[in-house]
Amino acid sequence: MSPIQQVAVLGAGRMGKAIAIAFAYAGLNVALIDARQRTEAEFEQYQAQIQTDLKQELQLLESIQFIQSEQSIFILNQIKILSREASISVLARCDLVMEGVPEVRQTKEDIFTWLDQYITPTCIVASTTSTFLVTDIAHMISHPERVVNAHWLNPAYLIPLVELSRSEQTSDEAVNTLKSFLQAICKVPVVCHAKAGYIVPRIQALAMNEAARMVEEGVASAEDIDIAIRTGFGLRFSVLGLLEFIDWGGGDILYYASQYLQKELGERYRTPEIIAENMRQQRNGLREQQGFYDYQQIDIAAYKQRVLQTFSDRIAANQLKPPFNILNQ
Repeated sequence: MSPIQQVAVLGAGRMGKAIAIAFAYAGLNVALIDARQRTEAEFEQYQAQIQTDLKQELQLLESIQFIQSEQSIFILNQIKILSREASISVLARCDLVMEGVPEVRQTKEDIFTWLDQYITPTCIVASTTSTFLVTDIAHMISHPERVVNAHWLNPAYLIPLVELSRSEQTSDEAVNTLKSFLQAICKVPVVCHAKAGYIVPRIQALAMNEAARMVEEGVASAEDIDIAIRTGFGLRFSVLGLLEFIDWGGGDILYYASQYLQKELGERYRTPEIIAENMRQQRNGLREQQGFYDYQQIDIAAYKQRVLQTFSDRIAANQLKPPFNILNQ
């Protein structure tokens, strides 16, 4: 499959505009397509509003010094806001269409039926949906092997991660082409199967609900919970992945801690079978040089030093490093 060069974003809502900015920032010409059928006068008004929205987003990025004013002008010039009718000739040349219309099944079906008439059989269609599985979306396109879900995290022009979800029908070629494209524009794609919640939303929903539950139970104030997350949990997991941290501390530690929490707080703390199985197989992590990862061929001392160095750098960058001998200053 040829590299992705011509891209379109179908739907100019919050996510669509943010993705268009991310693509334009990378140097791509982007067709930002109005998903609704409008009269000429209605579209002109809509186009002006989207242009204003884009300028406001870029002004915000300028204010935080993520981009400079000349880069903002460049990005705006790279994005063409098109009506449905005006986009037809562009769609015929597209290598990738990123769909971001409202999360309503009929709306999705209607827009994909319309889109299917104009794209080529080799065009990759990526839905940004957080509500529909890729297996649902694939049935709406005549070439399901080209359909992928591409879940961006807000704000899409800042967060590197893009979660790609494939169906059994999705071709390896489509996934690999999209991955390579995203990597080329300095995004970080990961791939998962068609299950509700992708990776991040599934994990963060549990964490957010537990935080809200702690406020509800009077365990701690909202402020203290968020301080704990920012200076502890979040800082830790900006350096180590969740599964990497299980290996770092030991799967057996998680198992016994979870048994206690399950007894005190409920079944939601029950460990999955994979933790118990790893314990039986002596795969608890760094201690046995095997866990979720294989450490047998790496220098564990050097690995630990790299991790701790990154921790130290993050602590300093977040202005959390205490001055030395502070009590005697």
